[in-house]
Amino acid sequence: MTAADINRTILAVWRIEQPRLITGLSRMLRDVTLAEDLTQEALLAALEHWPTTGVPERPGAWLMASAKRRALDDLRRRRMLALKHEMLIRDLEQEQQAMPDPDAGLDDDIGDELLRLIFTACHPRLSREARAALALRMICGLTTEEIARAFLQPEATIAQRIVRAKRTLSESGLAYETPRGEELSERLASVLEVVYLIFNEGYTAARGDEWLRPQLCNDALRMGRVLTLVAPREAEAHGLLALMELNASRTAARTDAAGDPILLMDQNRARWDRLQIRRGLSALARAYELGGGGGFYVLQAAIVACHARAATPGETDWLRIAKLYAELSGLVRSPIIELNRAVAVSMSEGPAAALVIVDGLAGEPALKNYHLLPSVRGDLLFRLDRFAEARAAFEIAATLAANKRERELLKRRAIDAADAANRSLISE
Repeated sequence: MTAADINRTILAVWRIEQPRLITGLSRMLRDVTLAEDLTQEALLAALEHWPTTGVPERPGAWLMASAKRRALDDLRRRRMLALKHEMLIRDLEQEQQAMPDPDAGLDDDIGDELLRLIFTACHPRLSREARAALALRMICGLTTEEIARAFLQPEATIAQRIVRAKRTLSESGLAYETPRGEELSERLASVLEVVYLIFNEGYTAARGDEWLRPQLCNDALRMGRVLTLVAPREAEAHGLLALMELNASRTAARTDAAGDPILLMDQNRARWDRLQIRRGLSALARAYELGGGGGFYVLQAAIVACHARAATPGETDWLRIAKLYAELSGLVRSPIIELNRAVAVSMSEGPAAALVIVDGLAGEPALKNYHLLPSVRGDLLFRLDRFAEARAAFEIAATLAANKRERELLKRRAIDAADAANRSLISE
């Protein structure tokens, strides 16, 4: 294995193990910022040692042991005399001697370490926006830029939110608690939002070389399943689980052998996971039983269910999808929802009707650098035989796309539009 291969392996392992390291260290130290710093130091130690010693058999345990040693050194260096700090040192020493498996089972009422950290990050002392941003940074290891793209916010704004949120939690004592009753309900909406954003980043990565990040999708699905156990009568929890299960059922059909994206209408539906579709439809039915038919996640799950029930693209109930998007748009004003509604309208009423909606979104500040706006516009123009304009739109979309796979797809679509424009000129 070359040094470059080892470095890639280290970064891949770290991306998977990072949430567990931050979770465990934050729980022990009651200090989010220190836990993040120690996690980063463990990564640097791996980058220093593994190229010569090789990747250990249990890399996650190695990273955790390295971080704990540094935590002990830090606590000792500060010469903490308070009883609380003495207890922390004693606990860390005992855990280090026992060398617990960081992949071992769960130890709290919620039953999931990552989910517990999300509930902690979604503390009522933090603003709604800060909760989601902090959880995505701590748990998923998303960069500030990736989180900013998810919220359609400036990167500097997100960075300030994260810094303030970490300071607030650390100063509050950071109690790692299992909320129940009213407190659970107060935090649930933020937790659902965070899990939703985690899944979305895994389903279509905002940046990087790969279109999918399956580990994030799997983490979000696991947390979503636990949430329906923690809050069994919350319709939106079931709605979110349904949405994720139904979307994830298409994973095998969403990329080709080279990892390039395959658009929904071109996917081989025989490769969709029927068991996962049944689970999703079951969760959706439960959400309806609980009276949540008009909820944010339930409405989105109902939209995806229309695709899941269609054996072929031609059988898709686009009229119902357009109506569901209109209902969703009435619930939450979002230019992205309107853009999705335009796609549904294009299939139910035609591209001309949809183009009116899309052009009406051109002045939305949140979509200024959003690559899917010119991408959808390019598709509509192509279907209207306005090939030169379509090519220009796809080229703009390609320059805005931060994901390599998506950018290459948009470049290919621009070439297709240019070829179609040339053929049109020849035929004239």
